[in-house]
Amino acid sequence: MQATLKAIPFSFHRPPKLYYLLSSHSLFPLRLISASTFSSSSSSSSQWFGFIRDAISTSDLKLGKCTHARILALEENPERFLVNNLISMYSKCGSLTYARRLFDKMPERDLVSWNSILAAYAQFSEGVLENIEEAFLLFRILRQDVVYTSRMTLSPLLKLCLHSGYAWASEAVHGYACKIGLDSDEFVSGALVNIYLKFGKVKEGRVLFEEMPYKDLVLWNLMLKAHLEMGFKEEAIDLSSAFHRSGLRPNNITLRLLARITGDESVEGRLKSEIRSNNQRLTKHLQARQYSALLQCFADMVESNLECDEVTFILVLASAVRLDSLALGKQVHCMTLKLGFDLMLTVGNSLVNMYCKLRKIGFARTVFHSMSERDLISWNSIIDGLAQSGLEVEAVLLFMQLLRCGLTPDQYTLTSVLKATSSLPESLSLNKQVHVHAIKFNNVADSYVSTALIDAYSRNRCMREAEALFERNSFDPVAWNAMMSGYTQSHDGHKTLKLFALMHKQGERSDDFTLATVLKTCGSLFAMNQGKQAHAYAVKSGYDLDLWVSSGILDMYVKCGDMKAAHFAFNSIPVPDDVAWTTMISGCIENGEEERAFHVYSQMRLMGVLPDEFTIATLAKASSCLTALEQGRQIHANALKLNCTGDPFVGTSLVDMYAKCGNIDDAYTLFTRIEMRNIAAWNAMLVGLAQHGEGKEALQLFKQMESLGIKPDKVTFIGVLSACSHSGLVSEAHEYIKTMHQDYGIKPEIEHYSCLADALGRAGLVREAEELIESLSMEASASMYRALLAACRVKGDTETGKRVATKLLELEPSDSSAYVLLSNMYAAASKWSEMKLARVMMKGQRVKKDPGFSWIEVKNKIHLFVVDDRSNPESESIYRKVKDVIRDIKQEGYVPETDFTLVDVEEEEKERALYYHSEKLAVAFGLMNTPPSTPIRVIKNLRVCGDCHNAMKYIAKVYNREIILRDANRFHRFKAGQCSCGDFW
Repeated sequence: MQATLKAIPFSFHRPPKLYYLLSSHSLFPLRLISASTFSSSSSSSSQWFGFIRDAISTSDLKLGKCTHARILALEENPERFLVNNLISMYSKCGSLTYARRLFDKMPERDLVSWNSILAAYAQFSEGVLENIEEAFLLFRILRQDVVYTSRMTLSPLLKLCLHSGYAWASEAVHGYACKIGLDSDEFVSGALVNIYLKFGKVKEGRVLFEEMPYKDLVLWNLMLKAHLEMGFKEEAIDLSSAFHRSGLRPNNITLRLLARITGDESVEGRLKSEIRSNNQRLTKHLQARQYSALLQCFADMVESNLECDEVTFILVLASAVRLDSLALGKQVHCMTLKLGFDLMLTVGNSLVNMYCKLRKIGFARTVFHSMSERDLISWNSIIDGLAQSGLEVEAVLLFMQLLRCGLTPDQYTLTSVLKATSSLPESLSLNKQVHVHAIKFNNVADSYVSTALIDAYSRNRCMREAEALFERNSFDPVAWNAMMSGYTQSHDGHKTLKLFALMHKQGERSDDFTLATVLKTCGSLFAMNQGKQAHAYAVKSGYDLDLWVSSGILDMYVKCGDMKAAHFAFNSIPVPDDVAWTTMISGCIENGEEERAFHVYSQMRLMGVLPDEFTIATLAKASSCLTALEQGRQIHANALKLNCTGDPFVGTSLVDMYAKCGNIDDAYTLFTRIEMRNIAAWNAMLVGLAQHGEGKEALQLFKQMESLGIKPDKVTFIGVLSACSHSGLVSEAHEYIKTMHQDYGIKPEIEHYSCLADALGRAGLVREAEELIESLSMEASASMYRALLAACRVKGDTETGKRVATKLLELEPSDSSAYVLLSNMYAAASKWSEMKLARVMMKGQRVKKDPGFSWIEVKNKIHLFVVDDRSNPESESIYRKVKDVIRDIKQEGYVPETDFTLVDVEEEEKERALYYHSEKLAVAFGLMNTPPSTPIRVIKNLRVCGDCHNAMKYIAKVYNREIILRDANRFHRFKAGQCSCGDFW
């Protein structure tokens, strides 16, 4: 059978260009179903079927594809039952191509397999001749290879016959039904009668009708109507007599048909009058929004056996939409099916519209495809419903089918399809083709179409095309908004503000969207004066109370750095939502008010507003800036409660927070628990390991990243090269510079060469580092010279250091660290006169040294220390503790490195000057106020001096404490007499 199938001669006609644009991109990125959800040992067909059923009910092709992928990953040979359901899923989610591909790959097929693929073709048969021909070819193979079939096989074939227009096809299926004994089946024979009547073969239909043992009211109505339309008067009279003998109760459709046959106009008039009166009552209730009264009136009509017509059902379906009641809509749908009104075009349109408005696009699609007759309203409803439901590809494909059916789209069709194309990858090309159709069908002048085209072009940042349309027409605020939004998205905010001014000059009124767009633009341009004007207009027009606009006002002031105005704007919002709270928190952090950010967050929780993923990530960033580990842990706990730690954005922010707060172990643990790690997560972990001196671990992580096929970016290589620099891996740094360019096509930038120069300097290769800097085609940065100058101090190379300092001061003449590094270098070499000269130069330039300070967090409180600081209430105890510490570590072998003393005094005085550096005071305070064996975490704003670095190693060993010191360059993790930096810092 399989070999026969491969030989089927496909006869696809060349589809329109739209099809190729849609199929040439992966429009459906898989939603990952976690591997932990199923394992090969625990998965079962019933479990997978739950996912397939969900995909079908929500028309979610992405979920269906992901489920299929997981099945293939965990089950080498999926059960036939599963594959059959997957075929059905693909067809019901709008992908005949995937359904056929899966069917062709089946090693064995049963009747359900054949029924599923035939049903798929039937669904996509209307107006697509090639699909009909392929379906009949499949049927031919089925007849040869499958002995037993059922009515489920004939059902799609009958639908194919109806859509094909081939009378011979219906006769062939009829013959096959007789052959297998299904000609007397009520469903099959009824469908065949309907097909014969549609093709004008009334006599053949009448013969089959007479042979049926049971005929329902719908079939009688079809027969009566067909005889009347074909002019078979005598046969119609005979048929009406037969109907009266059947004992069936006629509905209003039947009564009208019988009245037309007998010529009794009074019946028609009486029915119309009664129905019109009832419909008028329903209409009044609908217009007055008295939906309960409308439903009670309709219920009374049903209980009293009063006749309904299509208008009655249209009115009741409209009330179901207004009430947002799917249950009511389904009940009315069942009544239309029972009474045969679903066959009426207007009722079918109302059903499609109702299901679309109630967000049940799968039901809408089913009704649409079951309609025997469709007009442009039918197509417009389903296309718009698909676009609104995120099924943009299917909406565009239906638009193509509409064109193939010879229908002329109107302004509603074009606006709906433009709504769909704007969300697709090739939206620009698709929009241009829709624009061509709008010109062809003379719809461009329509304001709705022109506005939709402007919006579509603006979304693609094609402002020339948008301007050309805008200048030729007079538009409502929607078009103005689309233009302004387009300029903002195109990073041309000045034009947005000019258009806003022109809008008011011409007397056009702004709405909430206008003001939100303008405020966003003012924020991005830091145009606070224009922002204040927009704020004033919002207050004047009353839009300042609109949550969207008020959030825009807040965001504008935050981005412009006016936090006083931002706080005032925030407090003016009647009921801030989570977006407003998060904007305020983020603004505090961006403007250096991290502690205030946590205060705002506390208020947010007191008001009962739950944070979202962005809020948690923003607060994690605040913890990083403050290096407030305990607060960071509280944010992590909140993230666990909200079950959002699996979010890549949140997970990455927490990894970065733990790394920057000195807890690299927890950072790595959290990193391993992120299921969907993006490149940002990998970069955060790499940079964290590098800053903590875990160079080899960082490089191992990079290799793991490469093995998983994750493509690194520029930030990744900054982390890798920084790891090499902090770990003294010079040759590896050279190799990675080559790798990033040769293997990944990433051109090294100044930051990458800065890491390489730093690695050379830390390794004592200061001349090589200087040569590297001089050989660069780009201008060297101050940080490169600063790192090299520090290396010259360690190496004792004052000659190179002098040259480097000169170049550094040319770049940044007011940089105090340059003078300090130069002084340190001369002091280390005991060149006191040169050191004094450097100090004089610094004073002459009126440059003040940044004061060094350190701080430690104990019990959620920050304690700050500066050199020789005695402002702390526990100063006396702290200084006694320092003396005790110095005594203890000297006994262990500590010798003060007086080279770091910048004064030419006696050795004893030099030692005493080193004892009370800020970091030593902070560590002494930590030893006094933290439990034994717990880590001591200290942060310093400047680079740690060599003597303090040496002392910390001894303190960690003598007191059996882990000390984590973060200075301006990196983390130092002191444990058992060693530092994680390996003395490369």
